[in-house]
Amino acid sequence: MAEISRRFFTSTCRCFRHSSETPASAAEACTELLDRYQNGPVSIRKQILDANQLQLLSITLGRTPTSFNPPPEGTPVPPGYHLVYFTPSILESELGSDGTDRNVSPLAPFTRRMWAGGELKWNQDRNAFLRIGQEVRETTKLLSASPKKSRNGGEMLVVGVEKTLSNAHGIALTDRRSWVFQSAFMPENAVKVSPTPERTPLPTSKHQRDFCQSVTSLFRFSALTFNGHKIHYLPEWCRSVEGHRNAVVHGPLNLINMLDFWRDTSRNGDTEAVPRSIAYRAMSPLYVDEDYRILLEKENGEVRVEGGERSEWRAEIWDSFGQQSMKGTIVE
Repeated sequence: MAEISRRFFTSTCRCFRHSSETPASAAEACTELLDRYQNGPVSIRKQILDANQLQLLSITLGRTPTSFNPPPEGTPVPPGYHLVYFTPSILESELGSDGTDRNVSPLAPFTRRMWAGGELKWNQDRNAFLRIGQEVRETTKLLSASPKKSRNGGEMLVVGVEKTLSNAHGIALTDRRSWVFQSAFMPENAVKVSPTPERTPLPTSKHQRDFCQSVTSLFRFSALTFNGHKIHYLPEWCRSVEGHRNAVVHGPLNLINMLDFWRDTSRNGDTEAVPRSIAYRAMSPLYVDEDYRILLEKENGEVRVEGGERSEWRAEIWDSFGQQSMKGTIVE
């Protein structure tokens, strides 16, 4: 464990080039990243799943009343709520200029990270479910790194990372994430804010749930996930540097909201309801103080998965301007 930690922090430092050096190309950055982690995991960490963290997230989501009594040991951790555990334990001085942590960080200039999507898969053995009071081990591995072109023709990296969460009963959850790394914003390439589009009626569905995140809810989620990314709490940075009209709603927050909505709709809020999987993709940003809606539809027929046929649900998130923000497929 100590050796892995030493290797992680040593290799992390190698990913930064001095500003006087020639910036790496996307292909070079991918090669370096794959070489750096080819012989082992990025990190291995252990943590006790804390009741206070679960209680504060539930309050932030409005899913439990105000209480000074945290949930008892053995309480199941609902699908997606693992995102407030194993948060980045990194000094402020080691964060990027945009406030993101530098875990699995490519060579400069590709230091601007965005969470593009991923897939979660849960162990269906109830004995293996994540529960409060458990000691859990998180193992992070680099899966892939590919050079790509952005919409404006610039270079970027698409990086695949896998996190497995294991308890005494084996792997409880496999969390695969797709990250996009682009060049850091400089004064000369800052993005101008686009005009706010005209509002349109929100789409409707048999199952729908409306949201409007406040400054407080974004602050609380950032705090719970120890997320220093400036796009979630610093409007000045959003507008003057990254071209957003306001603070951006966290993608992982809405991943949790989609899973909660599925649990309420398909399982009547069962606290131990866990789907087989969810695959999701972020498509456009949502902003603080703006209305948006999650739509949930059960697909006709069954899908074949390991162990037989299962039901599938389609989840979509739409903003008030006709833009789809996120989509997901839940297999139960």
